[in-house]
Amino acid sequence: MKMRPVYGLAGALFCFGLTGAGPARVADPHTLGQYRARRIELRKSLSDGLTILFGRSEQDEDLRTGFFQESNFFYLTGWQEPGAILLLAPLPEESSDPAYAAKSKLPREIFFLPERNPEQEKLTGRKLGPRDENVRERSGFESVMPAEKFEAELRRMLETYARVYTVADSPAAARLKQLAPLRTVGNASTAIAKLRMNKSPEELALIQRAIDVTLDAHRAAWQRAAPGLYEYQVAATMTGIFAEAGCERTAYAPIVGAGPDSVYLHYSRNSRRMDAGEVLLMDVGAECAGYAADITRTIPVNGKFSPRQREIYEIVLGAQNAAISAVKPGMTLSKTAPNTLYKVAFDYINSHGKDLHGERLGKYFTHGIGHHVGLDVHDASDPAAPLEPGMVITIEPGIYIPEENLGVRIEDMVLVTEHGGKVLSAALPREPGEIEKSTGHGASGTAPN
Repeated sequence: MKMRPVYGLAGALFCFGLTGAGPARVADPHTLGQYRARRIELRKSLSDGLTILFGRSEQDEDLRTGFFQESNFFYLTGWQEPGAILLLAPLPEESSDPAYAAKSKLPREIFFLPERNPEQEKLTGRKLGPRDENVRERSGFESVMPAEKFEAELRRMLETYARVYTVADSPAAARLKQLAPLRTVGNASTAIAKLRMNKSPEELALIQRAIDVTLDAHRAAWQRAAPGLYEYQVAATMTGIFAEAGCERTAYAPIVGAGPDSVYLHYSRNSRRMDAGEVLLMDVGAECAGYAADITRTIPVNGKFSPRQREIYEIVLGAQNAAISAVKPGMTLSKTAPNTLYKVAFDYINSHGKDLHGERLGKYFTHGIGHHVGLDVHDASDPAAPLEPGMVITIEPGIYIPEENLGVRIEDMVLVTEHGGKVLSAALPREPGEIEKSTGHGASGTAPN
């Protein structure tokens, strides 16, 4: 596989956005400005109280995957080390506000870092501590304190601020309710999601990188898929491409299902042997430098669609094309909201083709039309919110007919622009004839009856 070069700011972010002496992983100085800008916007949105977010701790580290930062915390800080705490303290816009004088004397941001633990560092590597040289320059925060002082500092700040915001239904929310039992603890999730839904040019470059690696993995899987092979062997081919490209993990558990397994939406066992005459549905995406890709293709195991498989495939493709053509600012992903892309795809499916009993196919489209993608594969978002330029979404209609052991889903990632939708994964074929030519069988596969 030919590796694609990554340049400039996007290149710095691709390398985890990390720098610094030794194994300590801290934000690259070239990227600190964008994190600071996000925090400023969040302070404006939640201007009536403190905002507090807790990064993941080393105790949260997964034995299988290692340490990965909580995505909201990373979005606002770029921080990839455990145990950090973020505190934001907004200042009233008007100096006439009664609380302005008291609040103006406090820092707008405080970043709390745990004291270094030499014994722990023998196990997991060197960390940046609150007393290390240049910690402010390397973290991007003017005020850096030991995490051990967080509770005392919070009590001091609560003398001036009557409200606290954090991510709801998180360990942080429960902890803050204990530390500030007489304060209202509000939910910061919606305000953060509104920021995360609109991607910066740097984020779009990283998302495209994850997409490009994912497309390479799909192409490799198409070449390898064959009757007698197991689903997990195809999955292994794809995840191996991710690792070779330097991507840290899959964006979600790979879904590789042939024949009867193709009808299950989140099938991830990937344990069955594939047979000739079946379709193979592959919903697999890479996570590179923290950003996710989410791509699905359905191919014939033996290189040639049967007439029925091709019929269903072309209906799904038609529905996807209709939905992609309808992407524009003001449309929504919700099933029920006005101007929904879901209805565009559903109406197409329900007006084309029939099942074996002569009934319409709409009932076999059993999920939504798509979702936002970014730091998380199902990225922070408001599904009912109208689409805006700069958002990245999936368009993924599907038809799943258990009676026929036939499931087809086609999923692409689309950038919303001022004038419509731009398919970021367009380099991977979608037309059935192109897919047949691109498999390991070329166009020589034998179509089942």
